[in-house]
Amino acid sequence: MPSLSARSVRFVIRHTVRRRFERAGQSVAALRKLDGMLARSQRPLRGTLISSASVDGLPGEWIQGPGTDSDRVLLYFHGGAFIMGSPATHRELASRISAAAGAKVLSPDYRLAPEHPFPAAVDDATVSYRWLLSQGYSSSQIAIGGESSGGGLALQAILSLKEEGVQLPRAAFFLSPVTDWMAFDGESYSTRAVSDPLVSLPQCRFTASLYVGSIPPETPLLQPLTMDLSGLPPMWIQVGDHEVLLSDAERLAERARACEVPVEFKVRPGMWHVFQAAARFVPEARRSVEELGRFLRESMKK
Repeated sequence: MPSLSARSVRFVIRHTVRRRFERAGQSVAALRKLDGMLARSQRPLRGTLISSASVDGLPGEWIQGPGTDSDRVLLYFHGGAFIMGSPATHRELASRISAAAGAKVLSPDYRLAPEHPFPAAVDDATVSYRWLLSQGYSSSQIAIGGESSGGGLALQAILSLKEEGVQLPRAAFFLSPVTDWMAFDGESYSTRAVSDPLVSLPQCRFTASLYVGSIPPETPLLQPLTMDLSGLPPMWIQVGDHEVLLSDAERLAERARACEVPVEFKVRPGMWHVFQAAARFVPEARRSVEELGRFLRESMKK
């Protein structure tokens, strides 16, 4: 059974956060305003260093948790359904991941839909990786990942880099990733519709339509699990059992293993979408971040 803290946070999310997002409806401006309000509750770990970054002209942030090693970098893409969010809205989670992994985080402020639909975010993501290489980091010193839509963006970026023949990062990590922007036929969209306290299928369809824009649906990067994943770096994937995106994560793990990619995959009972963001309050979330940190430390050993 989930901890009392987890059950309490889930209750608050369902009866407060979700209702506010539902009232915002399909107004991108209202959704962004609400997201900005929630961002003010961010509390990075004490001792975290935050500084601005310019990645070939793209703004972003360096987030360095306490006890980190500047020789290793986590290229981290924030979530927000591709229409909202920024490095500032995800500082707390990024600082915890940084500290757990002992590596600093580069969080690019990639372009958002609907003003900048696909492939703008993917272009920004790949530019960010190449920029790190140009700054003297080797691919073995870099891991790529993200949560929710940011996890999907990380997957798209890695596949794009693979197609271009760029040396891939040492590891990849995905927290409740989105891996399909077209079909929405995962079993969990129906089986977890009631238990998910935050995300719904209509929300996913709406935000995906803004991200995809007028791009042909058969575009491979919009259905990355139909692509060849062989040669991709070892993956760490975690997802909550109470979220509609469960199938997206399960399918990524299955497809990667079928392509002989090493995968560390876990479904967390009773947890919701990107539950790790509640690590300040929820012990299960803290354990998940610690597990991610161990995976990254082991994967990025010198």
